[in-house]
Amino acid sequence: MAAGERVQFELLQGGQDGPRRGRLRIGALAVATPAFMPVGTRASVKTLAAGELEALGARLILANTYHLFLRPGAELIARRGGLHRFMSWRGGILTDSGGFQVYSLAELRRIHEEGIEFRSHLDGTRHLLSPETVLDIQGCLASDIRMVLDVCTPQPAPRAETVADMERTLRWAERSARHRARHAVGAAGAAVFGIVQGGTFPDLRRDCARRLVEIGFDGYALGGFSVGERADERVPGMEAALGELPCARPRYLMGVGTPAELLDAVGRGVDLFDCVLPTRNARKGTVFSWQGRLVLKNRAFAEEDAPIDPRCGCSTCRRYSRAYIRHLFHVGEPLAGRLASIHSLAFYQDLMAAAREAIAAGNFDAFAREMIARWAR
Repeated sequence: MAAGERVQFELLQGGQDGPRRGRLRIGALAVATPAFMPVGTRASVKTLAAGELEALGARLILANTYHLFLRPGAELIARRGGLHRFMSWRGGILTDSGGFQVYSLAELRRIHEEGIEFRSHLDGTRHLLSPETVLDIQGCLASDIRMVLDVCTPQPAPRAETVADMERTLRWAERSARHRARHAVGAAGAAVFGIVQGGTFPDLRRDCARRLVEIGFDGYALGGFSVGERADERVPGMEAALGELPCARPRYLMGVGTPAELLDAVGRGVDLFDCVLPTRNARKGTVFSWQGRLVLKNRAFAEEDAPIDPRCGCSTCRRYSRAYIRHLFHVGEPLAGRLASIHSLAFYQDLMAAAREAIAAGNFDAFAREMIARWAR
């Protein structure tokens, strides 16, 4: 895949289905896939500085178009030299369209053919996000990978509503492609991804993916998951969509999720992931480790001198004990969430590295089964 000089994708191992290993190039930066993107909603991954994220192994992060559009404003960021310079981030940046954030503000927005009208949750001012303006905003941010505007259908939803939202998503995708061509959005080499919708209906997911491919995008995302559906409803739709997406383009599963969900999706052919779960849960005292899921506030850790995870090499695990971190949570010290977040993101980066190694060695299925069973205990 080549979206220009700046973003390229090379599939190194695997094919249409099953686990894949690849390389996403953003200028001189190489991002090994499958990869997990920490979420920097407001141009910041909560409590962590850019250098710390780089030290953890993160090479690609997600930023939120909706929030940055409202504060500090896309034009201000453009005047500061773009989002990379503004937040002093040396890696790649994927910006979402803002559609999911507006979707979550049901009482403040109205969806119609032109786009999504909404009132700011900050001051009540009215705004319109259209397929065209969303790409223009992301152009001001100068992100590397940009998402088209879509309609996210809350679950459970009837088929008729899901079809209507999917058809509008496809019409908006066509408008996005035309706008990109007319106004040279991405002329500097940025990639633009289409988003597959279709709810929990595999035939709709398959149809949406096929029609997005006909429009033609640099990569494809699976959206509208983890919005209320049961876990067992996710897989058929995911597999139906993946079967229609081109082998040589990156596939991105949006907003999912737990380590087990990530490994399951890697096994089905997904390349990119993002989710707030590792940092959100860490700030509340729950982390994942190679030994399983840990609730750091538990009394059982009150006198444990071991690190969160003896196998982890992050700065938290090299220096601090479970007993100390539990103490910080119980006395309400902000450092607790920060230390747990460092470990949590380090673990997610290490997990993706281990998945890539298992794919290269040809034993990914066994690796995934063992890890998923460990977390289920």
